[in-house]
Amino acid sequence: MADVVQYRLERMVDELDDLERRGLFTRREIAEIVKKRRNFEYRLKRPSPLKQDYLAYIEYEKQLDSLRRLRKKSVARQMKEKDNKKLRKSVSDFAGVSRILEIYRLAVMRYKGDIDLWFRYLEFCRERGHGRMKQVLAQVIRFHPKVPGLWIYAAAWEFDHNLNVAAARALMQSGLRACPNSEDLWVEYLRMELTYLNKLKARKAALGEDKGTLTRDNGDAIEKQWRDENKDLFMPLSEGGENADGSSAQEEESEKKEDAFREQGSIILETIYSGAVKALPSNMSLRKRFLEILDATDLAHSDELKEEIMNSMTRDFSKDTDYWDWLARLQINDIRNSKDISKEVVFRQLNKAVEVYEEALKVVASARMFSLYTKFLMDVIVPEREDSIDSWFPSTSDHAAEYISNLLKVYEKAESMECLTEDLAYQYISFYLQLGKLGEARKLAEKLCNEKLPGAVKLWVLRVSIEIKWARRKSASLSKEDLLSVYELLRNVLTKVAISEAESLWLMAIKLFSNHKDYFDKLVQISLILLAKGGDDSESKFSLSSAIVNWVVQRDGILRARDMYKRFLSSPRPSLAIYRNCIELESNLAFVGDHKGLENARKLYESALTTYNQDVGLWRDYYSLEIKVGTSETANAVYWRARKTLKDTSGLLAPHDL
Repeated sequence: MADVVQYRLERMVDELDDLERRGLFTRREIAEIVKKRRNFEYRLKRPSPLKQDYLAYIEYEKQLDSLRRLRKKSVARQMKEKDNKKLRKSVSDFAGVSRILEIYRLAVMRYKGDIDLWFRYLEFCRERGHGRMKQVLAQVIRFHPKVPGLWIYAAAWEFDHNLNVAAARALMQSGLRACPNSEDLWVEYLRMELTYLNKLKARKAALGEDKGTLTRDNGDAIEKQWRDENKDLFMPLSEGGENADGSSAQEEESEKKEDAFREQGSIILETIYSGAVKALPSNMSLRKRFLEILDATDLAHSDELKEEIMNSMTRDFSKDTDYWDWLARLQINDIRNSKDISKEVVFRQLNKAVEVYEEALKVVASARMFSLYTKFLMDVIVPEREDSIDSWFPSTSDHAAEYISNLLKVYEKAESMECLTEDLAYQYISFYLQLGKLGEARKLAEKLCNEKLPGAVKLWVLRVSIEIKWARRKSASLSKEDLLSVYELLRNVLTKVAISEAESLWLMAIKLFSNHKDYFDKLVQISLILLAKGGDDSESKFSLSSAIVNWVVQRDGILRARDMYKRFLSSPRPSLAIYRNCIELESNLAFVGDHKGLENARKLYESALTTYNQDVGLWRDYYSLEIKVGTSETANAVYWRARKTLKDTSGLLAPHDL
């Protein structure tokens, strides 16, 4: 290893001598450079060098080369001012870049599968304009032929840097053969072909043989439309004659040339589109992107092509809810970019979108379709919502009542067609609350919770909150009758829904009745019965007993909390979660010097280990507690008991690890 490192350092002698001779670095700085490079070289010669070793070496050499270039500029400026001489290039001007390239080469050979490293290598070659670029591209494509981004990068380099359209096209076509299912590759291939055609057209225009480009200009289109609509206002300067005929002939010839380019672009798009659809028949995003490109370019028969793509999408994706949502929102895309547009046009387009959603419900009447439809209407009614899909929507204050009525009808339709999910029902009730119709929201919540969705916890939480609001219309505090009504409502649902699914309901009930002892005790009794029935899995997701104990600690203190957790621990098989929660409470007291807390924590550990004696984490925590607040004898006793009891001791820490 030392011989190889020494050999590589000796090869740097000419470069370092040149740097000192030119006065770019002092002898002391060069010694520091040699020291740094020696350390990096040794790190690279380890049996298993890390990727970070290569990157650190590269970063150091980049900074060093940047400093060299700055100092060279300063020295060159001084020479010019003093002797009017230029500083010629020498070995030190190329050695730094060559070394960085060599380190990159070693890195990618070591980590051939790291795409990010390959791209860094390529970017460095591109930035420095080094001739190794083509060689590196060939290497990386040979190692990773299934990565579409590499084919696109290589084609873009040939197209933009080398101006070699034939090579770029060949690379794209090779990439499509290797990755026929790449959406990005198909789209970028089309963009490249249309960009090349646009460049040819721009070149013709620059030479005076043609005019314009294939890129759509909305301003020109608007001006042309205005001129066509008001052509009677313009007076022709000549009724006839040679000049007019000559000008007309030139314009006709120019239009023919322009049409030829537009025809060629149309053929290219149609050819690539047919190949892409054949390779990716079920990819809707691909066709959307083709439509975006078609809208952005001025091609012959663009309307026919657009209609063909739209028809194919309707044929292939008519059962896809996302397609209908996209199609409906497409109706308002044209007015999105328009600054001055009448309200009549806005509402006409919005109504077209609504018609699309109505048509969608006839084809695919699903809960998701209704959800997308209602989100659209909510975006129209309240465009500033946080969960709005479209941040831009026109003001609809003049027709707000119409869209509100429409939205309520959609919710009713979803209910009648049995497509009302828990989330959709929640939005339905919440919308009534937003409208300030508390009575209607209350009736609807009662109906949906009792009939349609009796097990929807989210709806029950909303219903209880509505009942509380209803009871507090006249008084801020709840009367005895109101408390009883709410308790009966909660008791009815809590006894029917599994504890693991009703976390929000239980927390709501505990908080609501925490200051009403009779009702709180009844809730505790219900929880004890349900936990006894539920068995080991009753607290797998949510520890109800821990929540009650924690609430009692905050309200009444540790003494009442001990009485409470003893009630839960006396059940047939307490969960590990309640044991851990109680142990944490007592351990916290033990850490501040409470001997009673330490005693109770030990009792809890012993009780828990009678049931969960194979839980490594429990033994480890017990041992950690003894290490911190116990004695060495008690800690060692716990440790050796754990070694004897556990079948798998791999997760148990040895005494010297703590």
